Amino acid sequence: MTLISNSWLALIISLPASSATPRMRIWRAVKSLGCAALRDGAYLLPEKAEQATQLQSLADEVQQEGGQAWLLHVQARNMADQAAYQALFDRTKDYAQWLLDLAAARKTLSSLGSTELNRLERRQARAYDAIRKIDFFPGEISIRAQAQWRDFVNAVATMQSPGEPLATTGSIARRDRMQYQGRRWATRRNLWVDRVASAWLIQRFIDPHACFLWLDDPADCPPEALGFDFDGATFSHIGERVTFEVLLASFGLEGDRGLAQLGAMVHALDVGGTPTAEAAGFEAVLAGARKRWPDDDSLLADIGGVLDSLHAHFSTPRKP
Repeated sequence: MTLISNSWLALIISLPASSATPRMRIWRAVKSLGCAALRDGAYLLPEKAEQATQLQSLADEVQQEGGQAWLLHVQARNMADQAAYQALFDRTKDYAQWLLDLAAARKTLSSLGSTELNRLERRQARAYDAIRKIDFFPGEISIRAQAQWRDFVNAVATMQSPGEPLATTGSIARRDRMQYQGRRWATRRNLWVDRVASAWLIQRFIDPHACFLWLDDPADCPPEALGFDFDGATFSHIGERVTFEVLLASFGLEGDRGLAQLGAMVHALDVGGTPTAEAAGFEAVLAGARKRWPDDDSLLADIGGVLDSLHAHFSTPRKP
């Protein structure tokens, strides 16, 4: 997130000398929120940061532990003060260390099995997300970190499944659904998360009369067919978006709450990221369906019902 503000919150706390355990717990909490330490017991955070709402809870906790706490609004007097405050949140060292760890991890990929690759990717994703969430003023190194992370995820995907498409750069063109009716669509056979979800999306929301061709080799895709989810296909990964998300953007479907939530689930399962609560269940159901059905047409018909139900589930507003 990029914040532009000269308003800040300062949390000033004082705990009894005997409160070593609460002191450590609160110190860890302010660190995880991304607070800058002005001195022992004095912490600063941009007022517009999402984490700022949690400072009052910390102040309350300090008072419950027999200490004193003040949550103050601070205004930068001038540009020099603003620059000095902002410099306290420079994450260059954090990114630099993580990039070194990522480079070392990448050298081990060829020696790891599937389970170990997944574990390594999740561990690196947690470390990266921890920095990004508190990077309130992203700079050049954050852009470099994003590019390195994308390369790492692509490298793991290639190790896991050599046929998985690599992400390309560029914008996503908006398309008219009326020009894509009754078409032939093609993707790699042995459907998995992104491909089966994309085929369902095409069938349900884009081209109800679609005909699907399951390819042994993407190079055999007929010229008149609309390829998806392989290198060189009409629809495939672009930037950080997987094929399902690219199709949503291409056909103006991102405003559908249920589809957007499905997109987040597919993204997490396909390339990593913050998983949804439903992701593991869907992956297990899909793995079981692949054992039950000998062909991709039957698999799509079966999983299509599951995706229909998930879409209905995600489309229903959550109760507070």
